[in-house]
Formats: sequence, structure tokens, C-alpha cells
Amino acid sequence: MNYRLKIQYDGTRYKGWQRQRETEMTIQGKLERVLSVYAGREMEIQGAGRTDAGVHALEQVANAHFPDKCAPEPGKLKDYLNEYLPEDIRVLSAERAGERFHSRLNARGKRYGYHIIKYGRDCVFQRKYAWKVENILDIDKMKKAAGYLLGTHDFQSFCSRASKKKSTVRTIHTIDIQETDDEIYLIYEGNGFLHNMVRILTGTLVAAGSGKLLPKEIPGILEKKERQNAGETAPAKGLFLEKVYYD
Repeated sequence: MNYRLKIQYDGTRYKGWQRQRETEMTIQGKLERVLSVYAGREMEIQGAGRTDAGVHALEQVANAHFPDKCAPEPGKLKDYLNEYLPEDIRVLSAERAGERFHSRLNARGKRYGYHIIKYGRDCVFQRKYAWKVENILDIDKMKKAAGYLLGTHDFQSFCSRASKKKSTVRTIHTIDIQETDDEIYLIYEGNGFLHNMVRILTGTLVAAGSGKLLPKEIPGILEKKERQNAGETAPAKGLFLEKVYYD
């Protein structure tokens, strides 16, 4: 029996989503340990996205297969997981899914949000979940730069580990930049994102907003397909996986 889980987590103290041999401090590892105890056998869980160390999720999606003989009621599964998982990992919902449902392979898009604390502003409670920039940012320049990134492009310049075997072409549908008195909030929606892509996009938009690069330079950065031409990698703590889209 296949189950679809919606999961929320604070990634601050974890080494990312994906299980690792050298540490137990991963989201996937914590979930699989509790699932294995519940099922009485070794369990695996597949996530829609492999968030990096320090990155958070408002709504990650994952799936796990239970043998039919020990398939639990979804509500009981959710309650059990939330009882034994750490408090910074929560299962928002559990439901039965089709046997062929795969949280990553069936995803048609994702939405990420990135939080920036504006120059000259301080908030004790935001410091763990936002990037405090050291320059005044020109929002109009950031929006102009973002416009060049929309659509389908080869984003090799905007990823940390480009594989020669896998395509680095992605489509960004939306980059929405919102501003309050204290914060700049960036929302990215696309059909998929490369390793560290959202953080590098954010670092590049911040560079445009601070005058370190011109918005019109973005097409050239895309064309060169070299990581060093894009902006810095924004800190992980400001990034949230907000939504995974399915048909």
C-alpha cells in the first residue's frame, strides 16, 4: 500500500533531506527510522525534493510503500509519526495513494520562498529564517533582473553541481518580489530547480539590487553557462520549500 505524506520541517539542525551514511541528522533518515519501527521492517521514503542542509519546508511531499498485511489507517500513521518524530519535523497529512504515485517523478512543479531582512532592520525572531543583507536593495532593479530569468533556459550558471549526463534546462514560471517595511520576500515557481539554484538566483538578484551587476547582464550570465558569472549562493536559512504541484 502506497501512502502520500505532506511534511513540514525546520531544517536548521539537519544536514538536508537525503539520508547519509555518516550522520543520522537528515529529514529522510529520521522519517525512515520511525516508519521502520512502526512497520517492523526496514522502510524507505521518497521525497519530492532533496532540500539542502539548513533549508526548511512548509510542505514537502513524500511517499512510502507498506506491505498490505501491515498497511495502517492514514490517520493512525500520521499520529504515530508525530508522536515519535522530533518536534521540528511534522507530518501535516497522510493519505493512501495509487501504487504508481511517486512524489518526485510525478511532481510537475515546485514553489520556493526566500526571506531577506532589509538593510538596517533587525528582528530577533527572524534571524534563523532569513538572510540579513548589508546593502540597501533597489527592488525595481531586482524585478528587472528577474524578468530575464523567466521562461525556459539552460541554468547551468545557476547551479552548484552541473551533471554532464543530466539536462540543466529548466522553466521558471514566476519570480514574485514582495516588499514590507522589514523584509523582502521572493517567490519562485517552476517545473523544477537544480542544486542550489534558488539560492544562487537569490544571490544574483541581490547583486542586481545592490548595484553589483546590471539587470541587462543576466542574459550573458545564462549564455556563458559558468557558475562563477552568477551571484553568490544565498544562505540556506532563508529558503523554504512551500509547495509541490501535481496533476
